[in-house]
Amino acid sequence: MKHLSPYLPHYDAIIVGARCSGAATAMLLARKGARVLLVDWASPGTDTMSTHALMRGAVMQLNRWGVLDRIIASGTPAIRTTTFQYGSEVIPLNLKPSHGVDALYAPRRTVLDSALVNAAREAGVDIRYGVSFRDVIRNDQGRVAGAILNAHHFETHQVSADIVIGADGRRSTVARRVEAQTERLSENAISCAYAYYEGIEDQGSHWLYSQGLGAGKIPTNNDQHCVFVGLHRARFLNQVRGENVAKQIAFIAAEMDPEFGEVIGAAHLCSKPISFVGQKGHFRRSWGQGWALVGDAGYFKDPITAHGITDALRDAETLSSAVGQGTVEALAEYQRVRDSLSADLFSVTDQIASLRWSLPELQQMHLRLNDVMKQEQDWMAEKYPSPRVAA
Repeated sequence: MKHLSPYLPHYDAIIVGARCSGAATAMLLARKGARVLLVDWASPGTDTMSTHALMRGAVMQLNRWGVLDRIIASGTPAIRTTTFQYGSEVIPLNLKPSHGVDALYAPRRTVLDSALVNAAREAGVDIRYGVSFRDVIRNDQGRVAGAILNAHHFETHQVSADIVIGADGRRSTVARRVEAQTERLSENAISCAYAYYEGIEDQGSHWLYSQGLGAGKIPTNNDQHCVFVGLHRARFLNQVRGENVAKQIAFIAAEMDPEFGEVIGAAHLCSKPISFVGQKGHFRRSWGQGWALVGDAGYFKDPITAHGITDALRDAETLSSAVGQGTVEALAEYQRVRDSLSADLFSVTDQIASLRWSLPELQQMHLRLNDVMKQEQDWMAEKYPSPRVAA
């Protein structure tokens, strides 16, 4: 007996990956009137590896989209103070209001991704979990014309679409199936580990650096802090392994600053630590006949500058505008804009990820990073003016 397809006969877009870049792209396309199918193999609301930090550009977008209120309502604390510590030199900074934003946020991904998925659903997106992407469908001219999808119960369906968008992460299956070429690689990659702790006083975010090491604590949901350390791969493989990850996080924190180590040592560990051995950053070709990539699938950089979510949301908006125009020229322009906005950020992130710097050199890199981020924010504010004011 032939089973009827659970999908529409045709979609304007199929998006693979329902994390922040995929959900945001789906939401924005649906708000323009597109029929969108959003699929993800994972269950809804699951966590994922993340730096959590939303830079000002991301807060600007979420506020303009009407999603920031949901993140605040979930109990995500406002961050109005950040401290940079270079060895023994401590530099506290208060966030200056700009572009309608007077606070930053670092929501758990269960909060951020869910807020974007719910907004996408309200916009009319057809959202399916427990569905994996197998391959693209091509027409007689070789243009991508849809996707082959599998459900958990192994039913396979060929689903027609004008465009298939890969938002499925740095190891993107969509990128492999469309043979998206890597156009640029970084030279460096740090290894890192992080965990969530209770019992740390919320004094804003705190970023610490010493020779060959980075660490920090970022306030997030449920009165918890995300505490992380970043180090050279060789030391990571030798030291931060197996069952001792939490102990090594505390040890490295104390090595960098005894007072910081005491804070971590006195806090209550409330999650299993997460480790990331590291991966070099990349720019991939991110458009073609009937396909596109967004988020880490198309552009990934080292997490040491905690800017991945911000760029993913920026690119979701740029891509949704290009898809709405419906031309390959618009898709090509999407990548050109992405690469132009990201080039300097990618370079300075790669330099910081080398961990081969003196502390005065690192301070200069951070000043350059700040300038690049301001340029990005100014571009976004001009390109997408906001009628809303951040809470």
